[in-house]
Amino acid sequence: MSTVIIDRIKKEIESLNVTAKPEEVGVVVSVGDGVAEIEGLEKAQMMEMVLFETSGGESLETAMKRSVVLFGLVLNLEEDTVKVVVLGESSLVKEGMVVRRTGKLLSVPVGEEIVGRVVNALGEAIDGKGTITAKKNMPIERVAYGVMDRSSVNEPIHTGVKAIDSMIPIGRGQRELIIGDRGTGKTTIAIDTIINQKYEPKDKRPICIYVAIGQKRSKTASIMAKLEAAGALEYTVIVAASAAEASPMLFLAPFSGVAIGEYFMEQGKDVLVVFDDLSKHAVAYRQMSLLLRRPPGREAYPGDIFYLHSRLLERSAKLSKELGGGSITALPIIETQEGDVAAYIPTNVISITDGQIFLETDLFNKGIRPALNVGISVSRVGSSAQTKAMKKVSGKIRLELAQFRELEAFMQFASDLDEDTKKRIESGRRYVELLKQAQGNPMPFYKQVASIYGANNGLLAGAEANNVRLIEESFLAFLERDRPEILTTIETGRDLTEDTSGQLNVAIADFKEAHKQYYNQF
Repeated sequence: MSTVIIDRIKKEIESLNVTAKPEEVGVVVSVGDGVAEIEGLEKAQMMEMVLFETSGGESLETAMKRSVVLFGLVLNLEEDTVKVVVLGESSLVKEGMVVRRTGKLLSVPVGEEIVGRVVNALGEAIDGKGTITAKKNMPIERVAYGVMDRSSVNEPIHTGVKAIDSMIPIGRGQRELIIGDRGTGKTTIAIDTIINQKYEPKDKRPICIYVAIGQKRSKTASIMAKLEAAGALEYTVIVAASAAEASPMLFLAPFSGVAIGEYFMEQGKDVLVVFDDLSKHAVAYRQMSLLLRRPPGREAYPGDIFYLHSRLLERSAKLSKELGGGSITALPIIETQEGDVAAYIPTNVISITDGQIFLETDLFNKGIRPALNVGISVSRVGSSAQTKAMKKVSGKIRLELAQFRELEAFMQFASDLDEDTKKRIESGRRYVELLKQAQGNPMPFYKQVASIYGANNGLLAGAEANNVRLIEESFLAFLERDRPEILTTIETGRDLTEDTSGQLNVAIADFKEAHKQYYNQF
């Protein structure tokens, strides 16, 4: 009998599956302002997630099932301790609390399920439409693709804003800064760009990611409603870190946005990421750095503030064909004070990006919207990111506006102007009116081409400046109704052939004949 028992015990010992594994644990030494100092985590890595034991010693798996986990993010590796920012309710963390390493770097859940949703900086749904069950995670921090992995930027992202698409074109894979004072329409341009992507063919339509950093929740909700009403939310992800949240969440939000973008880029898709705005991101990083006792530098910003934004924006790229040819286009937004583009953070981001769209308060107050300063605004990718059709019509417009701005300044001092100068000024005024555009009303590129071609070829000749927008609207309606094949040819061919130009010239003449009431000369 005893041998039977002994044999059974031996079998059980042999089949025993020991799941115990060594764990590295530490203890909270001090905590305050959302930052915990921890002893004992000697092998902790930068940007690693640690788990605070708020749940009485149960395993990580059990705690996660019960949703009672409280994570921290390792950001300072010091001689005897590590400093961790608490990702959640920091009042739950007490001195003497046990902290465990997870061995995982901070990552965000990604997948097709996330499109059309509003998530926080950790990728958790906050739109009340249920949890997101993504099967893959992407690391929040990651080294950008190298030069050999990239290809040149040669395809446009159409913003739907005539002034930008014609003079400051943005390419897929480019980083174009939108900069200006508060209330000059920076967010409007970004949202119009997202809405305008619905005019792109479905296979070419980019996934859009709007990152709201330190915005009021009401503003984020109104942007979501606007995108939903325009039918743009179905291809958009909103990553929101509101002004009410702790600085670590604001710091993480843009990195989460670009990590989500990288998932789609690696599948060969195009992605558009809007960072609204990086001024608040820099302030949140400064706040967090000061709490972590990092030495302050210029304007109390930490010394690595340039590196913070460069490693974020460098992740936008146009990948080579071997890697699928996907792209991330970044539209960072920076708020200036009194138009000071030479301040610390604006100059940093200007030097990282491939051009800037500068919006001026004076132009905005004059009613010129978008309030684009053509002199300072530039795209370093240039016409290589334009369609052939747009390239052919947009050359004249920048020159006309530059001459007009020069003559406008001169005109203030000269009372007697010759006939040629008067004509140039009048032509400039008509172009200024042509480039005005209502908020939330992006225009597909083929209509822009027809409109600008008309302006270059006599459509506006003899018209008062205040009639220009009415003429443009009527002319485009006339083309859609009576000559739709012209717009279809431009849209599909993306070029302006001699045949199409001839048809447009005939259409302009017919339109002017039928609408004499708009012109002075008749």
